[in-house]
Amino acid sequence: MSNVAVLSNRSHFWVFSAGALAVTAGVLLHLPMFWMGRGNGFRLVGMEMDAEMWWGMALICAGIAAAAWGLLPRRLAGPAHAATVTAPEDAPLGPAHWRLMAVLTLALVIDVMKPASLGFVVPGMRDEYGLSREMAAWLPFAALCGTVTGSVVWGALADLFGRRATILLSAVMFVGTSICGAMPDFGWNVGMCFLMGAAAGGMLPVTYALLAETMPSRHRGWVLVLVGGLGSVGGYLAASGFSAWLEPILSWRVLWLLNLPTGLLLVLLNALIPESPKFLLALGRTREAHETLKGFGCTVVDEGLAAPPADASGAFGPGRPRRLAGTTWALSIAALGWGLVNFGLLLWMPAHLVARGFSMALSSELLAASALIALPTVFAAALLYGRWSSKGALLLSLLLTAAGLAGVIHLEWVGAGGLSPVWSIALLIVGSNGVIAMLLPYAAESYPLRIRGRATGWVAACTKGGGLAAQALGLLGWVPAMAVVSWAILVPVLAALVLVALFCAETRGRDLRVLEAAPSP
Repeated sequence: MSNVAVLSNRSHFWVFSAGALAVTAGVLLHLPMFWMGRGNGFRLVGMEMDAEMWWGMALICAGIAAAAWGLLPRRLAGPAHAATVTAPEDAPLGPAHWRLMAVLTLALVIDVMKPASLGFVVPGMRDEYGLSREMAAWLPFAALCGTVTGSVVWGALADLFGRRATILLSAVMFVGTSICGAMPDFGWNVGMCFLMGAAAGGMLPVTYALLAETMPSRHRGWVLVLVGGLGSVGGYLAASGFSAWLEPILSWRVLWLLNLPTGLLLVLLNALIPESPKFLLALGRTREAHETLKGFGCTVVDEGLAAPPADASGAFGPGRPRRLAGTTWALSIAALGWGLVNFGLLLWMPAHLVARGFSMALSSELLAASALIALPTVFAAALLYGRWSSKGALLLSLLLTAAGLAGVIHLEWVGAGGLSPVWSIALLIVGSNGVIAMLLPYAAESYPLRIRGRATGWVAACTKGGGLAAQALGLLGWVPAMAVVSWAILVPVLAALVLVALFCAETRGRDLRVLEAAPSP
């Protein structure tokens, strides 16, 4: 496949390259501080930041700004009628699609690994800085704030800069945030954690938008769910593997310093990631879009881009703005509910079960079960979403989540003397894993090109927004009883169930060109 570069002229290319090199140099200027601590287990607390580190931070800030400018796309006036190629919706699934799937899966593994490392970083950080549990909680809270911000901002940037360009910008920021591993002060760690979360939070929705715009219609659903699910599971496995391998040798700091090689790897991987041909066409860069499409196996035709299906104009009808607004409400509420379950209820559950009289062994097994169930749930979700019904699979996951919440409420009534909590928690884990596996792919398939990045980014931000609310309660020490929490989450989950049933459309196999047939709301 011919690679069509977003860095569309030499000046932009060299500015981006200079920015990436400046960020890398800025990080390297921090490494002597890290190495100075080798004699005492790489403990840097209390050490003064030297001049090289301050110059390094200045280089990182200037480099990120330069890289962002270098990624700004050119806009051209494309011809109204020209020989073109069939749309990606009609192409067969070929080697170029499989290569893109593999590269984006690896990119998501790297992306998810960053925030997943927090759980392995916090114990060593607490010990070195002498932090209380409440103070240490500011680190994941800052990361969640960053992911919420990054999802919204990167979604908007994806509609302005392009899909590939925003992935590149995330990679450059990953490199810059690796200096967190050399910071002698906890406050700097919190600030860098916010920036790391911003970069990580933005890549996932952009990846879904790019996949939705390049995959054939009949394969798009299962591809989106599978790539996103494998990236998420792989990221957590990579974080735990690197922690077990490197942390005993180089301390918790090495998990931040890994952002340098993995971020540079992401920059290199972008040579294998094409820009969305639909985005290139929107910029008027028709020739580049054609080259990309032909690389995906699309065939040459004589007239303009293949027309939308015959029923495109009536796909949504005059009520389309109202339907899209309803879809946004449905997906946003479902995302908030998932965040409250994943970052709140499931984290609080083991300690609460022990307090209610259940064994510590059972509580620990629940945490292990969540990891074991995640991978098979991804494959089941991809199968149901792509082969049965995208809307039906999402509704089923919401229903299982609601059933799990109802089971938790029942446990609160009967206590340890009643039924085992395993089935209720299992339903909750399977349902919530299914929701997150399908939510962003469904969002990417539900909005037209010009707002797809922003809309998918907003839904991604809502998934972290629910977690932000849950973590804020934990910071304040206001964790309510599990029955109260479960009722508070059950209401939005049931509301999302109704709204999805009423306003969300079936997207399995749907030609996304129907979304361009009517103006956006």
